[in-house]
Amino acid sequence: MCHRRGAMARTTPVVNRAPARTMATSRRGRARRCTSCDTLVGALAVRASPAATVAHMTTIALCGAGMISMAHAAAAEALGIQVTAVASRTTERAERVAALTGAQAVRYADLPAGADIVVVATPPQCHADDAIRLLDCGAAVILEKPLCRTLDEADRLVAAAARHGGRLLYAENLAYSPIVQRMLSMVPRIGAITHLEVRALQDLPTWGDFTSDDWGGGALFDLGVHPLAVAMLLANAAGHGRPIAVSAVLRGGEGHSSDEHAAVTLRYAAGLHAHVIASWQSTNELIWDAQIAGELGVLRAELQPAYVLEYNGDEVALPVVAGEMAPVVQLGYVGQLQAMVADLAAGHEPVMSAVFGREVLQVVLAAYTSAGRAGEEVALPFAGPRDLTPLELWHQR
Repeated sequence: MCHRRGAMARTTPVVNRAPARTMATSRRGRARRCTSCDTLVGALAVRASPAATVAHMTTIALCGAGMISMAHAAAAEALGIQVTAVASRTTERAERVAALTGAQAVRYADLPAGADIVVVATPPQCHADDAIRLLDCGAAVILEKPLCRTLDEADRLVAAAARHGGRLLYAENLAYSPIVQRMLSMVPRIGAITHLEVRALQDLPTWGDFTSDDWGGGALFDLGVHPLAVAMLLANAAGHGRPIAVSAVLRGGEGHSSDEHAAVTLRYAAGLHAHVIASWQSTNELIWDAQIAGELGVLRAELQPAYVLEYNGDEVALPVVAGEMAPVVQLGYVGQLQAMVADLAAGHEPVMSAVFGREVLQVVLAAYTSAGRAGEEVALPFAGPRDLTPLELWHQR
């Protein structure tokens, strides 16, 4: 069997606010917009609005019972959606999560077990096969990041999603975070962009198989897809379209062949350089933030440890969310599921589609290739091997 229990990077916000951090400056410019996410800001705002209703009561099943599955289960609870089935690598784990959610523990082969939506939160090497099988069984799929490990797998997923009417959502939850949505909507206020940087820094997770070769990649592949996606969305909102080239430097850890720290630069046609840092070497420090500066102002968002958006140094009012559900709302899990249900009811393809997940993956693959070539810039679209994982590309000398 392919399945091993998945997990997620730590996502519980810390209450105390960290001090503002200075980020370096880059160049500016404009280019054609990215057609796959051109309407993203407006679409996300409508589909994930707190005022939106969860029409046509939906049921959900969990394929994988790790920590990330619990975030999806919490989002379902917040929306009054019943989790009906849970499958895991071990019966014990499936039964434990099933008891917590009021669901039935089942085998992987039993899914979708009558559920309308299945969250696929298995390890990346299982994503393509799991998601395609469930789509073929008639379920809609929320597929956890990273989308998969290779371009061949990504193309299979894109084709399967198209074959089934676009009923697959790529689970980039931060795209549905209220703070990210608000930031995207405010980008036009700051004028021509001069600098963009997004960071995700934290400790190396102590659970899961993140550093195994089978996983396919390390910090950039598993954690870095979040800041990469946010950077790509912000650049697109500023009119820069898709990146045309990538360069990266990776740093490994001890006792494994995966990367634990990544510094990536996305170059755009009009000259903008967007910087992304993803690290598992931020000892005892948790920082998820983004800053975009233009000729008319600066936007800065912090998702963790605090939850703050600033415009020219002044705090921007955000919806107040208190209690245990605050993290799953603030980090976009509730909005993501709400949008998926609304899209299914309306017959729409999710904005965060398999196509967008593939775009993020090809940036990741190009970045690992660049790192394997001592930081040499790699052009996009990625034209490298279609059957190699990020780790294989990095270690391919």
